[in-house]
Amino acid sequence: MRAVAVTLVVLSHAGIGALEGGYVGVDVFFVISGFLITTLLLKELTRTGRVSLATFYARRATRLLPASTVVLLVTVIAAWLWIPATRFKSIAADAIYATFYGINWRLANEGVQYMNADAEPSPLQHFWSLAVEEQFYLVWPLLLLVFALLWGKRRAPIVITLVLVVVASLTVSVLQTASSAPWAYFGAHTRAWELAIGALIAVAAVRLAALPRTVAAILTWIGLAAVVVSAFLYTEETAFPGYAALLPVLGSAAIIAGGTSAPRGGAVSILGTRPFQEIGKYSYSWYLWHWPVLMIVPHMPDVEPNIPLNLGLAAGSLVLAIGSYHLVENPARNQSWVKARARRGLAVGLALSSLAALIAQAGIMKPPQLAKGAAAVDTTRVVAAAAGPETELRRIIAASVGTGALPVNITPKVEAARRDKPDYYAVNCHLEYLETTAPGPCVFGDPAGKRVVYLFGDSHAAHWFPAMDAIAKQRGWQLMVRTKSACHAASVRTFSTALKRAYTECPVWRGQVLAEIKQAKPYLVVVSSSGNDGNPLLDEAGNRLKAPAVTVDPLWATGWDTTFRAIKGTKTTLVQIRDTPWPGQDAPECLAENSRRISECVAPAADSVALPDRQVLVDRTAKTHGVRVVDPVPWFCTTDSCPAVVGNVLVWRDDDHITTKYASMLVPLLSARLPR
Repeated sequence: MRAVAVTLVVLSHAGIGALEGGYVGVDVFFVISGFLITTLLLKELTRTGRVSLATFYARRATRLLPASTVVLLVTVIAAWLWIPATRFKSIAADAIYATFYGINWRLANEGVQYMNADAEPSPLQHFWSLAVEEQFYLVWPLLLLVFALLWGKRRAPIVITLVLVVVASLTVSVLQTASSAPWAYFGAHTRAWELAIGALIAVAAVRLAALPRTVAAILTWIGLAAVVVSAFLYTEETAFPGYAALLPVLGSAAIIAGGTSAPRGGAVSILGTRPFQEIGKYSYSWYLWHWPVLMIVPHMPDVEPNIPLNLGLAAGSLVLAIGSYHLVENPARNQSWVKARARRGLAVGLALSSLAALIAQAGIMKPPQLAKGAAAVDTTRVVAAAAGPETELRRIIAASVGTGALPVNITPKVEAARRDKPDYYAVNCHLEYLETTAPGPCVFGDPAGKRVVYLFGDSHAAHWFPAMDAIAKQRGWQLMVRTKSACHAASVRTFSTALKRAYTECPVWRGQVLAEIKQAKPYLVVVSSSGNDGNPLLDEAGNRLKAPAVTVDPLWATGWDTTFRAIKGTKTTLVQIRDTPWPGQDAPECLAENSRRISECVAPAADSVALPDRQVLVDRTAKTHGVRVVDPVPWFCTTDSCPAVVGNVLVWRDDDHITTKYASMLVPLLSARLPR
């Protein structure tokens, strides 16, 4: 079973399209772990009437930590050498969380942050499932010890507890999968039922052994089919875990249950063959190695990612797994000096964890440095001092297209670009996916100003905040900021690819903002939204629309018409800033990988403007309502090219949001487009 589980996971991660749902292999591992650990603990409980926590944790430490520590250390070092410097500190932090088995909670929290939606996965992301298992190992033996003290060897309290865990955890899993997919996917609370299913099989093993052999054999075939079918049927869009996890989990349980009665029959006759047994033996190490290899090697010089390469890397990681099993995992587990006393195993585990954490922390304190060239023109100062700021900026943009090395005076620093968010994010005035209400009034600019101005839209409105805040202060305006991640100002309903469900919070929030604007009757409303964030529209029945642009684009125009109509009804001046150009890649990462030749990160202008045909329809709608439309593209691109660095200013902080420094530099240009 472990061979099937790890193979499904590895092939899925290698990009085999037919096995996109191979992530169910992790669920198979959960059931196996619940069964094996509970079986061991129950044997000890039956034999001695108690559970030795020290011995249990020492065995877990010597079994799991040596190999995982080696993988963590190698991954951190490899990331320092080859991963873009922009990501290293985050990866090192992941290593610390992985060391102490808390990375699943870190990933869950980051998964609901919009700014992380398009980020490349961490090479240590796969440690989340190990963290879930370790959290189970931490709690379950303690509970069994309590049961032993209170009820001796009786099994009824154990069964009742496990049934309650299954019901409660599965219920939470279903509910949270529908509301907050990242927390449901990575959370131990939503996966506990899978481990508990395995534990229940362990408790019932004696009775299951009495199953008729034929029935047991059929059960194993049904179970194996359920696991394999789910791997082929499920995709990245499947709402998982939730109800969908029932198929691979119950399938795994069926294989184990049937195998207790028919150890040589049914599907077990295949799973028990030497190839499956050998892969199963190396499954833990293979799981540890495969993901960092797949994530890091493509960043090495002259390596072009593709499926054949990934399959080769998957095979190579199996070789690494075999080596680490024989050189690290097995010797550490069978070390007689460590096995002699439980406290020694615990001490070794603590030492290994501390070593990995210290190395990762050292990397955070001494991250890789980027090669830099000569200083570039101070773009902000030159543009601000120019008699014609826009003309001067365009000149600098044209000169920046052919720049060689990263300027030594670049601002903000490439390594810190992803953290370069507008100030008001820090006070939670920009709402994330699950939020619909700001914690306060979120008033900026001149709080005592007589004229009220609104900045309204998604994160592509938010990245204009530095410019709008400066203009509001200059003109004595109160600036009310109303922005929410991936929530368009246009009145449309969308499916959130991050939440894997209808983005119900968006229309709720947008309706509240439009009602607020109607009541406030502000002097000016500035709206802006992403031109293409990848979230499909929903029809009235809640179905995702994958229709061609000729069908979908008019719906966007209608959505903008609804929003414009609601705002213009207040006799407010309305300005729409078209979407900013997109760099076509994560700009800071590109610069980090090409710091000696940053011209590699110049984006073709024709590819940087999102959906121009849609914009034509939106512009026509805006004109109908007398909306002033500002086209910012000339502030970023020449006719042909959009450089990632203009003079000494970094343009984008990721793959679509502009830096606060660049937005601030555009104050004189945007100010000239706004009414006085």
